[in-house]
Amino acid sequence: MNIGVLAHVDAGKTSLTERLLFDHGAVPDLGSVDAGSTRTDSGALERERGITIRAAVAAFTAPGGRQINLVDTPGHPDFIAEVERALSVLDGAVLVLSAVEGVQAQTRVLMRTLRRLRLPTLVFVNKIDRMGARYDGLLADVRRTLAPCVVPLTGAADQGTPRARAVALPLGEGVAETLAENDEGLLAALVEGRTPSEARLRTLLARQTAAGLAYPLYCGSALTGEGAAELVAGIGAFVPPGGGDASGEARGTVFAVERSDGGGRAAGRKVAYLRLFAGEVRDRQRLTFRRRDPDGTTGGFSGRVTGLDVVAAPGRDAGRRLLAGGIARVRGLADVRVGDRLGEPGDAGDGSHFAPPGLETAVRSKEADGQGRLWAALSALADEDPLIQVRRAGDGAMSLLLYGAVQREVVEARLLLDFGIDAVFEEPRPVYVERPVGAGEALSEMRRTEGNEFWATVGLRVEPGPYGSGVRYVHDVETGYMPRAFHRAVEETAVQALRQGMHGWAVTDCVLTVHRVGQHSPNTTAADFRKVTPMVVLRALEEAGTRVFEPCQAVELEVPEDTVGDVVGLLAGLGAAVGGSEPRGGTWTVEAELPLGPLQRLVAALPGLTRGEGALWTRPGTDRPVRGVPPRRARTDGNPLDPVEYLRYLADRSLPTGTV
Repeated sequence: MNIGVLAHVDAGKTSLTERLLFDHGAVPDLGSVDAGSTRTDSGALERERGITIRAAVAAFTAPGGRQINLVDTPGHPDFIAEVERALSVLDGAVLVLSAVEGVQAQTRVLMRTLRRLRLPTLVFVNKIDRMGARYDGLLADVRRTLAPCVVPLTGAADQGTPRARAVALPLGEGVAETLAENDEGLLAALVEGRTPSEARLRTLLARQTAAGLAYPLYCGSALTGEGAAELVAGIGAFVPPGGGDASGEARGTVFAVERSDGGGRAAGRKVAYLRLFAGEVRDRQRLTFRRRDPDGTTGGFSGRVTGLDVVAAPGRDAGRRLLAGGIARVRGLADVRVGDRLGEPGDAGDGSHFAPPGLETAVRSKEADGQGRLWAALSALADEDPLIQVRRAGDGAMSLLLYGAVQREVVEARLLLDFGIDAVFEEPRPVYVERPVGAGEALSEMRRTEGNEFWATVGLRVEPGPYGSGVRYVHDVETGYMPRAFHRAVEETAVQALRQGMHGWAVTDCVLTVHRVGQHSPNTTAADFRKVTPMVVLRALEEAGTRVFEPCQAVELEVPEDTVGDVVGLLAGLGAAVGGSEPRGGTWTVEAELPLGPLQRLVAALPGLTRGEGALWTRPGTDRPVRGVPPRRARTDGNPLDPVEYLRYLADRSLPTGTV
């Protein structure tokens, strides 16, 4: 069984993971977050900061002989993509709350995701032995802000003292009324005055928990171990076990990638965490993975497994094969990335239900000759998180796409700790796009004269496309007239040239039609087409005209009633379009849409405006035109030459009239 442990930062999820491992003999001593001795936070940066950055897996054997794989996930909102990737491989989850701090903003974000995915979830109220613990009031908050169908199975005695303990609660009429919210038969029985037996209620609770409709709640202390045994028993009773069809094609997903730290030739090589949903995988087997990149393109690779370490509890012999339902560390896949899927596209474990990052920052090495090492290091980090995209920018800098400030700080620290690279990060800025305003056409025709610069003719047309359609390439010429390599050179270079439009941003939602090509044998080469095409694309865009759009996010905020005015005022000051607000269970819900740049200021200011009680959810919104053209950005990787610089170069060469 694969169980994820999730929580707001500092609620105690890593401490709970350590407690479960220690109590069941998986580790010889109890790790400490403060001392930096935890097993799941193994990275130097995780130990230094005391937070989880990457998902990690550890196993123990529960009473009855069942193996439970614990997946410790990040708690900081900047790493929500890492959390959601982990959720795609889980059989169930434990959501940890602090009995002192209560329901926090990230707790609500996590619970909303768990409810949307209908993932079987147990709630564990931690730190009942801490001064200020409040179990009864917290239970009401959980039902009001997280989920109404929460069923407490243990209560707290002597809470707020070192003598605090968890006591079992009976399954009575109150539990029946809670479960009746999702069971018409049970509701009818209660109306008729028939209360089911405790055994029947336990069966109904297990059924609704498996369906993601009800949430058993336990309490205890990860520090003292109080309540941990009851939680493990609840996992076995209410979460359906993992597994799958062992026959047929192997299907699975890679949810984490790390670098091996052993000595010799294996040092630094990739180790992939693979969850298998069906079939089996053996050592030395050749596997084919498929992936979908953040820009929507699909691809894949094949590789042979050179090492297979099946995650197993101490004392268990996992053998040399991974069976359906299990997790293994796989070595030998040099091209593997997080999110790669084993099996047919669309199988379980896709995990791509989150938006790609919309912030970009330029990164430079402080060392004059360190750009090559910086590129290699950033590429290695991008393998661990495919939503961190890296590409070359102008002036020797690298362009990095990410989610927020903490993620940038972690990347900066990992570059220094793991790769020994001291890098400088510029202030993040939104990633804008350009769209054609009208249609434009351009032609570059070769001149069959001595001293001709390029032996190639290219004519193309640019037109606006439907919103969200991306770039559509239309080949409207005879293919047999020229070698296939020439046609491919035109297509690749034309699409590549759209990565930087008239204002320096990528052009999207357009139709690019090539309607004329020409060559002069034997002088023409593919390089002629690759040099001419960017110039023609730019001239067509110049005639069509482009408008810059900024990415927006639709946001939903849940804030205390007395802070609604301040929050709405902040939204208006950030240029947001406020859609409306309404009361909901003692709080107010505010909906708005605002640009991605100011969104970071909203995230930073929300805790102060709402006494730390405000929660925020985002989803991709519609782009809107920029008020004033943003500064031109540096050219991106892949363009052989900046189009504007290219035109200036051509003008300086004084080419014959009519060449462009």
